[in-house]
Amino acid sequence: MKLSHLGSTSKNGGCPELYATDRGTYVVQGTKVTDPEALAILQERGLPDHETAVEIPAALLNFAPKSQE
Repeated sequence: MKLSHLGSTSKNGGCPELYATDRGTYVVQGTKVTDPEALAILQERGLPDHETAVEIPAALLNFAPKSQE
């Protein structure tokens, strides 16, 4: 998988980061969700054990293209 960096709201090179892949998907780097209540809701909605969830600021989505062409 090849990643193309789209942007970050970090001031010092850390997370959060947004990447586009050569598969037509995105990779998001953010803070791992560890809040028990949030995880319980995600699991109720079908989050499998082999996946995780990350939290990002809404401003990071400004780097996502409006459409994929």
